[in-house]
Amino acid sequence: MRLNSMWLAILLYLGLMVGLGVMAYYRTKNMNDYMLGGRTIGPVVTALSAGASDMSGWLLMGLPGAMFASGISSGWIVIGLLLGAYANWLLVAPRLRAYTAHARDAITIPDYFEKRFHDESGVLRTVSAGVILIFFTMYASSGFVAGGRLFEAVFGLEYTTGLWILAGVVILYVFLGGFLAVSWTDVVQGMIMVIALLLVPAVTISLSGGINGSLETIRTTDATMLDMWKGTSFIGIISLLAWGLGYFGQPHIIVRFMAIRSLHEMKAARRVGMIWMTFSIVGAMITGLVGFSYYTQLSSELKNPENVFIQLSRDLFPGFITGLLLAALLAAIMSTISTQLLVSSSAATNDFYQRFFKRNASDKELMLVGRIMVLGVALLAIALSFGAQESILTLVGYAWAGFGAAFGPVVLFSLLWRRMNKVGALASIVTGALVTIGWIVLVKTVDGLPTYVSGLYEMVPAFIASTIALFAGSLLTSEPSAAIYREFDEVQEQLKGTRQERKVV
Repeated sequence: MRLNSMWLAILLYLGLMVGLGVMAYYRTKNMNDYMLGGRTIGPVVTALSAGASDMSGWLLMGLPGAMFASGISSGWIVIGLLLGAYANWLLVAPRLRAYTAHARDAITIPDYFEKRFHDESGVLRTVSAGVILIFFTMYASSGFVAGGRLFEAVFGLEYTTGLWILAGVVILYVFLGGFLAVSWTDVVQGMIMVIALLLVPAVTISLSGGINGSLETIRTTDATMLDMWKGTSFIGIISLLAWGLGYFGQPHIIVRFMAIRSLHEMKAARRVGMIWMTFSIVGAMITGLVGFSYYTQLSSELKNPENVFIQLSRDLFPGFITGLLLAALLAAIMSTISTQLLVSSSAATNDFYQRFFKRNASDKELMLVGRIMVLGVALLAIALSFGAQESILTLVGYAWAGFGAAFGPVVLFSLLWRRMNKVGALASIVTGALVTIGWIVLVKTVDGLPTYVSGLYEMVPAFIASTIALFAGSLLTSEPSAAIYREFDEVQEQLKGTRQERKVV
């Protein structure tokens, strides 16, 4: 009976996601609608969509698991992420929205790079689209792994069965409704996630003797769990804080900035987004800590720390509520996968198919190709999900570093530095991607490396190398054209005007 109630809640949630996809299908008329929602997205939807697509399964599995296993010393990653997200909203969001609209209505990140630097050769667009397809396929596979493990742990299904259930629903609503479907479902998913991450730790605390009782249990069992410096090192802290650098280069997040209805609404979106993120990420941390206290008091061992949210949901709530809480985990997983599939599809359609095969393709044809690409990228990511042994946080970390290093410096400095040119952009993208991959391979295959190599998150060396390549490539080659300078200045004037209008209002 309990299992049936859980299934009912899960099926209602999945049905709602498909229903929103069908609704979005009838609102999607052209390629701009399918890939960017026609730039008509309001501030709340923008904020929740950016947040939900950012926080994948690691928010309800990886982060609580790390807190359960290591204590608050795992919180350095949270500090890095909060600082990085705020800087992204402040520095990138308004500038990218203004520039992509001004630069001949760029609708993808590779499209923006090409138009920002007036690259008629198409090399920038092609290379950046290739990077998107490589790292997003890896990233999406981590989501499918999380979904498969969820159905396996909770419902006793085979890993592959759970994976296909998740994949089928996500593919269907992205296939049908594109950007609007992804954005609308993200809003629902974001609300479910934050409610779950407030409810589960609150109930757990009340059953563990309150806040004082929970903390006393942790202190008695292992006082180092409450030590921010436990087991840390300078390299380790730098590595965790460096996750924040990745925000500047995540296509599935920054594409949300491009779609907001107006620059004037960006400040409201930033506030909503940061409030949502703070509540969600702190709730996930507390879930792991109080979960440790709760199961310690019961003298119960949790074999896999990453399942602490799942186990608390099953142990503390009736069947239907448990199902809704587990829908929050599905929401975290699905919101990220759906955006990744859409951005990958846009790269494959706009930046490969239209560029090299049919420049004059109609919107109807491009939408058809885009939907086919959604299916193709999803199937490739699913194939990579079979036999995956790494933790969810590790899988996410690889792709996060790849995008952060390959695109982060280019996106940031293309919006801030007038002198940057296409040679610097290309050098930065290639260097960031190659150093990320090389560092991962080096650390995984070579034994006996010093800790400043083996313990350093690949984001750090790759981001630094990418930034150096950007400045070197730009300064050692010719200046941008007068047209590029003029366009850059026009965008700055537009941003200045928007800030002045906001002050008057």
